[in-house]
Amino acid sequence: MRIALRALPAATVALALLLCAEQTKAIADGSVQLTLVAYSTPREAYQDLIKAFQATPAGRDVSFAQSYGASGEQSRAVAAGLPADVVAFSLEPDISKLVAAGLVAPDWNANRTHGMVTDSVVVFVVRKGNPKNIRAWADLIKPGVDVITPNPFTSGGARWNIMAAYGAMLKRGASPNYAIAYLSKLFDHISVQDKSGRESLQTFIAGKGDAMLAYENEAILAQRNGADVDYVVPDQTILIENPVAVVKTSQHPEQARAFVSFLLSPQAQVIFAAHGYRPVEKAAQTAARFPQPRTLFDIGFLGGWDAVQKRFFDPQNGLVAQIESSLGAAGGH
Repeated sequence: MRIALRALPAATVALALLLCAEQTKAIADGSVQLTLVAYSTPREAYQDLIKAFQATPAGRDVSFAQSYGASGEQSRAVAAGLPADVVAFSLEPDISKLVAAGLVAPDWNANRTHGMVTDSVVVFVVRKGNPKNIRAWADLIKPGVDVITPNPFTSGGARWNIMAAYGAMLKRGASPNYAIAYLSKLFDHISVQDKSGRESLQTFIAGKGDAMLAYENEAILAQRNGADVDYVVPDQTILIENPVAVVKTSQHPEQARAFVSFLLSPQAQVIFAAHGYRPVEKAAQTAARFPQPRTLFDIGFLGGWDAVQKRFFDPQNGLVAQIESSLGAAGGH
């Protein structure tokens, strides 16, 4: 642990030491504490989910330590030694890193939902009343339009946003070369790239930007919290699929598995839906009503995450790194 923690940022080291101290205290008083390490956006949903789980027989006397941040950073932190019993990330490759590190079982996604716990779609968050009339992908690259999205080298949400834009061009009949050219134009309109989706939302609410690429659930949360924003579900967008897994080094694997199982229960899926997430379970899907995009595609349409990661998000040679370099952007890599 001490050796691994040297590779972590100072703030993450402090968090790791705090989590270790909390685990030690829990062991000393005979209670069970699970550590949930998650991406930034479902914080409020998990507050309610944890309370609901603790009200079940399996969750009685189980407490939680929680850590939220950019999905890619959270995955790297766990790989480097941040304590975790359950990980909930933005996209599958952040779990795959932990499989490669021997921290998550290779069959983590062998259940009925293939390891996914929630769905969402990429939307445009806009100012109240949509003053710039941003309704389609082409509107984001019009003169004078300022776009906000997280940094794709730290945020899983940003990668979903980029692949939504690229795939939307293909679904409209454009060639791959045109779709790449569109991404280059889009990045030229992006003024701020925060580390996480939640930080980008805060930047947008504070007044920066005309449009923000985001999870649908983040737009719904912002509206419910009173922000003066609207959101548009574009005609072509991507199905976001968010994974969850138990960490093999958990000292409480039975309780960790029970929590992950609870997240797929009708009760938990309804709670997710109440926070703006699209349920993965059919029973909850029927009760939840979300607008259906005209054309919805998944990551498989673009070749799957392994191919996408290599082609688009390799920090040295990927298309996004090349685009950011050509525009003179730091890109966070």
